[in-house]
Amino acid sequence: MFSCKYALTARSYEPDLLETTIANIGCYRRAEVEAVGKLQHKIEEARRLHHEADVVIIGAGILGCAVAVALGNQGRSVILLEKSLKEPDRIVGELLQPGGVAALEKLGLRECLEEIDAVKVYGYDVIYYGEEVRIPYPANAVEGGDEVSVEKSRTDEMRGMKRKRPEGRSFHHGRFIRRLREKAMQNTNVTVVEATATELVRCSYTGKILGVEATVQGQPDSFFGDLTIIADGYASKFRKEFRTDLPIAKSKFWALELIDVPLPMPNHGHVILGDGAPVLLYQIGTHETRALIDIPTNTPTALPAAGGAKSHLRNVVLPSLPAAVRPAFALALDRDRLRSMPNSFLPPTTNRTPGLIILGDALNMRHPLTGGGMTVAFNDAVLLSALLNPTTVPSLADTPLVLAQMRKFHWQRKNLTSVINILAQALYSLFAANDAQLKALQMGCFRYFKLGGNCVDGPVGLLAGIIRKPFVLFYHFFAVALYAIWIYATAGGVSRFPVRVVGSVGVFWKACVVLFPYIYSELQT
Repeated sequence: MFSCKYALTARSYEPDLLETTIANIGCYRRAEVEAVGKLQHKIEEARRLHHEADVVIIGAGILGCAVAVALGNQGRSVILLEKSLKEPDRIVGELLQPGGVAALEKLGLRECLEEIDAVKVYGYDVIYYGEEVRIPYPANAVEGGDEVSVEKSRTDEMRGMKRKRPEGRSFHHGRFIRRLREKAMQNTNVTVVEATATELVRCSYTGKILGVEATVQGQPDSFFGDLTIIADGYASKFRKEFRTDLPIAKSKFWALELIDVPLPMPNHGHVILGDGAPVLLYQIGTHETRALIDIPTNTPTALPAAGGAKSHLRNVVLPSLPAAVRPAFALALDRDRLRSMPNSFLPPTTNRTPGLIILGDALNMRHPLTGGGMTVAFNDAVLLSALLNPTTVPSLADTPLVLAQMRKFHWQRKNLTSVINILAQALYSLFAANDAQLKALQMGCFRYFKLGGNCVDGPVGLLAGIIRKPFVLFYHFFAVALYAIWIYATAGGVSRFPVRVVGSVGVFWKACVVLFPYIYSELQT
């Protein structure tokens, strides 16, 4: 700043006067730096000793760490609470779509993908009764997916500038969380505390949330902030205090870790479709591949009387897998402890409680089939930090302003999250088809992918968190439905065509039944 401001006038100064001026400026700057340093020390002391901050965050997972770093980078004082700082061992949260990688970069956290043996992901391989179709991330897609972005992409292509294909990443969840927590701990405005939150602290007069009571090393303690953020995951202990609806889980993912398995298409996620619910395969390390097997509630072959989940995996799932995968799958069945996690759906709601924000899986969940959870979380962190930027919200104690920004947050996140939420639920309904109409839609979806071009680029661009237009989802879903109806109506030959046409009405009705309830849920406040 000095060189820009004073260089033009330096020649007019006498040498002694110039040196004196520079010395004075240096003194002012030193005094300013010292004052800032003292203020920073007081703020840090308030966090560490008095447990007071601008923000208290409950949960140092994907969302909690991202928001802590984002707000800390803006100069906010942040206390981040986590009941256990040990590296977690979870079977989901292992695939980050390109839209999530881009958000991670905006947050300045891209390096968290390094040094964890992460694997590049270029798209998907969908295997339908043994027949494969590759659906790569679109070559010319750019984040946002709007007309300006598409036109820029075409212009670059005309100039001979090839745009790099988007890439996702897959990894061990715990290693990624460890890196995110390290970044949070390195932030000078963030204090991370291993503590178990037990109860929210409320103002008895206004009802505003003032902080949280917790236990630290078995001792009761309290942490206070102008804003409290709940990000304690799918099994949130605080969610029920603020909403009456519960997460809906109609199936579970059962997990195995396969070692050195030759996948049909390396660096791709694999979706295996057949008579039962879908199976996912994706590499999470140099030698490790995650297998996630969806088992709907009350599946007859997985009931205890039939031998339970392990019997279902061995007798029903194993024979349906690609031949190259079966030996490693069988070995993992014998070696591994089976673990499961509910596949939950929870629509988002507007945060209305003064002094409180609920985020992450505590706020909004969708079936993990499409791997969209972390992409939603990181993009929510980007949006939240923009809406609560100190230039817009100087003080987080300004409750009316914060609540107004949270109303904006609820609707502005829709372009991305509604697409990912609806797509995840709708695709799962098709991929886990359990009646004739859904089976027809499932086959139509696979045949639609086989057409290539925009029939692949559009859907996978939505899934990847790159295309952020709900109308594009609506268009492709009903394009699949109409294509499925055409295949269904013409499959029986001329003699059965009239009967098939009548039956196709049921297929179209089923498509509406699948999609519209989730659209409706996204329109709620």
